[in-house]
Amino acid sequence: MNKNVILLLFTLLFSLATRAEVKPDSTSIKILLTGASFAEKSNSWFEMGCEQLGAIPLNRAKGGEAIANTANRMYEGVLYTKEELEEIDAFVIMQVHNRDVYEDSQIKPAYTDYQMPIDRSNYAAAYDYVIKRYLSDCYNLKFDKNSRYYGSLTGKPALVVLCTDWHDARTLYNESVRKLAAKWGFPLVEFDKYVGFSKHQLHPVTGAQTSLIYSTDKQVIDGVTYGWHPLRGRHQPVQQRMAAVFADLMHKLLLVK
Repeated sequence: MNKNVILLLFTLLFSLATRAEVKPDSTSIKILLTGASFAEKSNSWFEMGCEQLGAIPLNRAKGGEAIANTANRMYEGVLYTKEELEEIDAFVIMQVHNRDVYEDSQIKPAYTDYQMPIDRSNYAAAYDYVIKRYLSDCYNLKFDKNSRYYGSLTGKPALVVLCTDWHDARTLYNESVRKLAAKWGFPLVEFDKYVGFSKHQLHPVTGAQTSLIYSTDKQVIDGVTYGWHPLRGRHQPVQQRMAAVFADLMHKLLLVK
């Protein structure tokens, strides 16, 4: 075979191999989660969902906290580091207490207008602080000479993702978080629609709300008893279903291959 032909074939093969090596690596995707007992690591849905995506989970959820705690941790600069802010691809908020997170009577124009530390008296105001603070932090990287986004037109692109409760009994929260997502144009992880049962139908064997058989404890909402905290761990069906619902939406948002 002609030496020139051999050289050409070798060059083409080397070029194809090089292209294959530089394909985007989905493990570089980082997702930050804030929340309370429904989101902390012992549940596993977030970690399993990130595994399905090939993403790195940054789980900052703490049992017993509320959205006000998230706001205060942001104010103190401890929810995420400056280095993490550079790398975060999505900020997921799963603070799902059965409170109104949309009511706007105490909403301020800018996050800097809030008196800090913020308390739990108004969940909507705390949500507003968290959202505006994160969007502002991302945008303001355009002014940071040490940021990769320095001098860019938009700063760091910010993706905020909200979540419903794990089932549909918490109508006050679920309805208000849908309004909040629509207000900002944020994507919403609708766990309450896709986990696999509804408050409108009793279990055919137990005669009680289906959520109870998947829960460790109970809560009473509008005089009806429901499951409160879902059974935790990778082998639990609710955690697996939540992971699948979460991964499906994030796959579309982040163009994971």
